[in-house]
Amino acid sequence: MPRARRVLVVGIDGVRLDTLARVPTPHLDTVADSGFLAPVTVAESTPTMSGPCWATIVTGVRVTKHAVWSNDFTGHRLGVFPDFTTRLARQDGRRTYVAAAWEPLVTVADGGPMFRRPTRLTHHAPAADTPQAWEDADEATVRDAVAVLTHEDPDASFVYLGAPDETAHHLGCGTAYEESIAAADRRLGRLLTALRTRPSYADEAWTVLVVTDHGHRDEGGHGGASEAERTAWLACAGPDITAGARPLRPVRHEDVAAQAYAALDRTPDSHWTLDGTAVPTLPQAVLLDMDGTLVDTEPLWLDAAREVAAAHGHTLTDEEGAGVLGRTCADTAAYLATLSPREVSERALESDLEDTFLTAVEKGVRLRPGARDLLDRLADEDIPAALVSASPRRVVDAVLKTLGAEVFRTTVADGETDRSKPHPDPYLEAAARLHLPPGACLVVEDSPTGIAAAEAAGCRVVAVPSATPIDAAPGRRVLGDLTALLHAWGPYGT
Repeated sequence: MPRARRVLVVGIDGVRLDTLARVPTPHLDTVADSGFLAPVTVAESTPTMSGPCWATIVTGVRVTKHAVWSNDFTGHRLGVFPDFTTRLARQDGRRTYVAAAWEPLVTVADGGPMFRRPTRLTHHAPAADTPQAWEDADEATVRDAVAVLTHEDPDASFVYLGAPDETAHHLGCGTAYEESIAAADRRLGRLLTALRTRPSYADEAWTVLVVTDHGHRDEGGHGGASEAERTAWLACAGPDITAGARPLRPVRHEDVAAQAYAALDRTPDSHWTLDGTAVPTLPQAVLLDMDGTLVDTEPLWLDAAREVAAAHGHTLTDEEGAGVLGRTCADTAAYLATLSPREVSERALESDLEDTFLTAVEKGVRLRPGARDLLDRLADEDIPAALVSASPRRVVDAVLKTLGAEVFRTTVADGETDRSKPHPDPYLEAAARLHLPPGACLVVEDSPTGIAAAEAAGCRVVAVPSATPIDAAPGRRVLGDLTALLHAWGPYGT
């Protein structure tokens, strides 16, 4: 059963990016390490105030469309360009949730609410305009949010924490400000714990985005055009993003809502005219299957299996042939032994299969579309590549004469781990040789057998089916060919 996609966006108001380098924020670090943390520059046309910035973040359109120009929202166009929780609730019937203390976000105060019609809403206004009152309001907000996230079932949620911004306004960006940011991080930790303790968590795929709207001047305050005020940031982790991923282009505030839609597999309607898009990223390493992925050897392998089966008295059916794709010589030999009407040793079948397949490969192999360009791109971007194959070493070495052994940091062939695909061992071994966690690696595979191995190892997967259809899933994208992957990454240097 496919896992249900969910998304949580946590907005922490007014947190300077340079302050994060000084303040211990272990829970934000967990999100960043599991995906990415990238700077965001507030657009020159956008006032560095909370209203305009949060409106861009939650609607996915720029200020000229949503028309929130200040912290008084009067004259806004949020009915035309609604926030993502309202759009998902009204247009898709999704369950959405918002928790916030700042009144214009969720009430009619000052021309609000920014969040027009989420399914569920909790609000605790601060008792006074003081740093401590805002800490108390954030605490109440998180207390409610933890209960909802633990026991209810929202598809998309937004939780707002405002105390750091108010502390900076009153006391500047000194010790009290840093302490408020640390407190916000602890509250983020409670929200993440709420997700992990959900009874249905194992059956869900959560994307978490943590974002700030603007920075502050040293003395506190914002609204100007200084670098400190215009520098914001976004941290994002989820099933479709490798750990330590590198955004391929500058991240923008308007990308946050688009990323939330992508996390739910919701393709934005062109009539929404979103200005943002999901952030394309490059992984720390790419682990590549060989047969059927980089080289068009699956037909050669299938012919070898048919030839060996026929030599032992059995005609392989199309259904039986599909069962040998992505399998090792040993696994296929054991399978053919069950089909043969004659008694034959598995060892003899394995030897025949390897020799027959190797002979065909040595006559020459064709690269799959986009294979050479992909390998060149990885080399140019200095992204480590590993070859992880279910074929014997003799076959791998024969194919490397075509691919070029120098393009791979390491290669793993059948028999070089305790277990072969569909077990995770080959991909775990490749990641270990690259000194990376499996979650930081993107696997490119063509067969269900290889995909099972990669996903069991904890890797993200791009599937480029060659002979067997493959469905998309959290942590797995399905593309037509390797060229489509290159297209998704865009041109070099973007």
